[in-house]
Amino acid sequence: MHCFFSTGNLLVIAFVSYFGSKFHRPRLIGAGCLVMAAGSFITALPHFFQDLHTNHKENLLFLSCFFNRDAKCTVSSVLSACEKAIGSSMWIYVFLGNMLRGIGETPIMPLGLSYLDDFASEENTPFYIGQTVGIIGPIGGFLLGSYLSKIYVDVGFVDLDEVTITYKDSRWVGAWWLGFIVTGLIITLSSIPFWFLPKSIRKEDMGPSLKRLFSNKVYMLLVLTSLIAVNGFIGMITFKPKYMEQVFGQASSRAIFLIGTEIRIMNLPAVALGIIGGGLLLKKMKLGVVGAARLAMTSSILSCCLLILQAFIRCNQAEVAGLTVSYQGNQTLLSQCNSGCSCSLKQWDPVCAHNGMTYVSPCLAGCQSSSGASKDLVYHNCSCIGELMTPSPNMSVVLGQCPRKDDCNRMFKVYMALSVTGSFISAFGGTSSYIADLKSFALGMQTLIVRTLGGIPPPIYFGALIDQTCLKWGTKQCGGVGACRLYDSHAFRLRFMGLVSGLYVLANVTWGALYTQIVKKQKRLAQADGVAANGVACDGAAANGAAANGHAMITVGLDADMIEKESTI
Repeated sequence: MHCFFSTGNLLVIAFVSYFGSKFHRPRLIGAGCLVMAAGSFITALPHFFQDLHTNHKENLLFLSCFFNRDAKCTVSSVLSACEKAIGSSMWIYVFLGNMLRGIGETPIMPLGLSYLDDFASEENTPFYIGQTVGIIGPIGGFLLGSYLSKIYVDVGFVDLDEVTITYKDSRWVGAWWLGFIVTGLIITLSSIPFWFLPKSIRKEDMGPSLKRLFSNKVYMLLVLTSLIAVNGFIGMITFKPKYMEQVFGQASSRAIFLIGTEIRIMNLPAVALGIIGGGLLLKKMKLGVVGAARLAMTSSILSCCLLILQAFIRCNQAEVAGLTVSYQGNQTLLSQCNSGCSCSLKQWDPVCAHNGMTYVSPCLAGCQSSSGASKDLVYHNCSCIGELMTPSPNMSVVLGQCPRKDDCNRMFKVYMALSVTGSFISAFGGTSSYIADLKSFALGMQTLIVRTLGGIPPPIYFGALIDQTCLKWGTKQCGGVGACRLYDSHAFRLRFMGLVSGLYVLANVTWGALYTQIVKKQKRLAQADGVAANGVACDGAAANGAAANGHAMITVGLDADMIEKESTI
């Protein structure tokens, strides 16, 4: 889905970022909001056109060993469902909807930030940017997703009392479609004020603008640094819920909630204080160009160190019979206790024994009988329980995967503390990276490059790397490979955090090169403005008082004789 969104964004971003500044920017943003809303509604349509989810009324009696021995599979209903699934065209709605959302989102960042710079004093711009971009949007999105992920996908269409799984189960499907409808309505309402804002026009030829940007070392290093960092960020935020679920045993819906909580309850104050604190520091201490760059680089290095520390926070692997815990030294799902049950090895209907051991299905646990119904269903006389652990009079299992041990919760709190601290430090030095004079065109070109190479590839190569750690793949109704149900949490942690940390380390290396170029540029500008070379302070006071108002600006120019045409970041 993210790839579809980025594709739509890339189709028009070059046109919008350049020509958008020549038209009524607020109205273009308002029109983009309406296009985004339309895309959101279209993305939700497949829910109303497809059949109900299969887990809403599943006969779990046939999952036990006793019923599985002589069960005759009637394939007619399965074949008809397969034929319908193969001929399904629901993906077209998802593709079209997300592409429209990407197209509609395009004007917001380049035109919105340039509009802020035009109508707000420069020293206050970081506060507006911090409030609108860094706080409001992500909070609502994560919290809404967290809430809706606990609501069953077919809510309003089925009797929820008949649903046999809970939101803690890996097979649970939340009400994803409600999120698109709610956000579509919110975006529609938010578009209204933009149609009444004043207009601002700035004209400049595209050819000279491109040459001016791409021949500039500082700008190109800034783009490269952003590109590498965005690769790490997109990969991390895309798979962070899965990371929390597999490494720390958090339910998928709770993982989404925790990311929202991390942003709202813990990260919100940290990020807000970081953004505002960084802006105040730049304003009060008048750090100047080099000082602002030094602050940004220092905060980036410190936050990267905390990110690396997160890779060492771990807890024990989930205990699953035949996958992470072996039978008599054999890593196999089959053993003497279930060999006569004719169990399917492709099935994933986990059950939990009282001793904390998870079994892939009641059949593979060797269960002979059951009692209760729906969520209260209990399987009894499960012969495999005594094979891995000390025999116990309680040979029953309940639905769902066993929760992790208490040490996981303790380690997870340490992980969250490091994450929040890193967010504060990173936000503290992030204010200086916003563009002031280059406005929409430079922002647009930077967004084009970063979205192309930083938005689309990360989910692909991160996903491919993570898939290599899968221990148990699910199976689709028609026989294809489904989603991964269980990962090797240690391998997952090392590969995922190793890749994220590596990208951020590389971004800090380019930050060092960028800082060097900034220092050289400021010395040349100071000399060209008649300031003696030995009088240039380490804090890099900008030529012509470019940073006298305390707003962090990194000068971008070609040579000294173009100082009056210099652009600043």
